[in-house]
Amino acid sequence: MLLRTPHRYLTHWRFALPMLGLLAVGFLTACSSGAKKPQPAELPPVTALMGTRLAWSAQVGEGGASLAPAVVAGRVFVAGKAGTVAALDAITGKDVWRVSLDSPIAAGVGSDGETAAVISANNQLIAMANGRELWRVRLPARSFTAPLVAGQRVFVLTADRTVTAFDGKNGAKLWTQNRPAEPLVLSQTGALLAVGDTLVAGLAGRLAGLNPDNGAVRWEAPVATSRGTNEVERLVDIVGPVSRIGGSVCVRAYSAAVGCVDASRGTVVWTRAAQGTTGVHGDDRLVFGSEVDGRFQAWQRATGEPAWSIDRLKHRGLSAPLALGRVVAVGDASGLVHLVSRDDGSEMTRLTTDGSAIEAAPVLAGDALVVQTRSGGVFAWRPQ
Repeated sequence: MLLRTPHRYLTHWRFALPMLGLLAVGFLTACSSGAKKPQPAELPPVTALMGTRLAWSAQVGEGGASLAPAVVAGRVFVAGKAGTVAALDAITGKDVWRVSLDSPIAAGVGSDGETAAVISANNQLIAMANGRELWRVRLPARSFTAPLVAGQRVFVLTADRTVTAFDGKNGAKLWTQNRPAEPLVLSQTGALLAVGDTLVAGLAGRLAGLNPDNGAVRWEAPVATSRGTNEVERLVDIVGPVSRIGGSVCVRAYSAAVGCVDASRGTVVWTRAAQGTTGVHGDDRLVFGSEVDGRFQAWQRATGEPAWSIDRLKHRGLSAPLALGRVVAVGDASGLVHLVSRDDGSEMTRLTTDGSAIEAAPVLAGDALVVQTRSGGVFAWRPQ
């Protein structure tokens, strides 16, 4: 096949016609070769080595990889593609508030517990509080990354590798930091987070530390460099979610590398070649993620040395993972949530949802594991 990396995440934001031609050639090449999509191995009966119970469930409408739940101040913020945004009580799953916007949603939700923000499919940044819309502003480009709401400001990373800060009260633009744009961009979640008094953003294959007051660049740390001979192979954007423990930020560069950066100094601690396309998560000892074929693995956080890997989840369309206590949770394309041991990847238990894909990473709300499915189901489990 002409395209060596999965191309469902590719968007040609500036030169649409050449990209359409590239995809068409790739499609015809795949068809002519008679290649079949690898099928996942049949899962054995579940071996439940830990007890869980379904605490609550809710419905918010069709979800997606760029609509991961966000947990802040005892609330689970969720959004559906059709335009519904809700704040759910993390203990009961009941609505604290719910609003229906008049625009489909492309990315979100970001919140500081009071103000929540999403990005619409027609490039509008929309801010809400207590179930009512506060303001909306037009963005110059598409975005697939949830806004970051912090310090009474809303920060946005658009797909053309631009970071913009807005006033949280009225939406006034405060500053913009641009980076050279490429003809192709990834239509999936990037990296945007706060580490101390620094705003950290993924810009191409680099993590950049920005001054949140004016957007000035404090440091840049290269995780991966562009390689290959065509636009697709040169894509090495940082993809979310990321794993942050104190000043250690570990990330995935799309289909190129996994690495950890010391965000207090702006230096690269280690990088290692890896072919995954979804984000990573971890704890103070290990970083977890999956390769493009679904091989799930762990790296030593301090050195990047491989710790373990498992093949039984290959070709299952895995989400990004969530490390929680002694287990790691990862969703798959059939709506299953796999809980594996953080120490060796052995199966601990398996959870079922509504049977639709889990594309966004699971999140932790108190002691509850929360996932959102493509069909819009929101499910929360607690340990027994």
